[in-house]
Amino acid sequence: MRTYAFRPMSAKDLPTIKRWLGTPHVTQWWHDPSEQFELVSGDLDHPDMAQFIVAADEREFAYLQCYIVSTWNSGLGPQPEGTRGLDQFIGEADMLDCGHGSAFIRTFTELLLAAGTPRVVIDPDPANARAIRAYEKAGFCRDRVVETPDGPALLMVRDS
Repeated sequence: MRTYAFRPMSAKDLPTIKRWLGTPHVTQWWHDPSEQFELVSGDLDHPDMAQFIVAADEREFAYLQCYIVSTWNSGLGPQPEGTRGLDQFIGEADMLDCGHGSAFIRTFTELLLAAGTPRVVIDPDPANARAIRAYEKAGFCRDRVVETPDGPALLMVRDS
């Protein structure tokens, strides 16, 4: 069984994030790397956004952000107070299709739920079948398609 660690991201991680955002498998779903880098780096000190570098067995390979939904609730509809949203990507291409996505998302979500978070939501592009499968394996249920500023998204929910 793999062990996943979630290290708080810092400014020293920005070159790695920039590199990861420029890889084809990330740009397919995160789109413009420059725009996304500005958003990710701009949220580094935001009090309602926690950003992490994810490691599997000590190898850093992914980015994860966890935010208070009520601060950024753009199209997700009413959610229970304290709901957290997650966004993430695997930056290292050789770590894709190995089960890491569902495993680290499940691990992180279970930590949130155990700490009292009532609901965790994820909103992948409805066409992103790989992500949707990973989120279902991590215990998330499909809720509905919602309209966000970035276009339609499949709201997926996991409750405590």
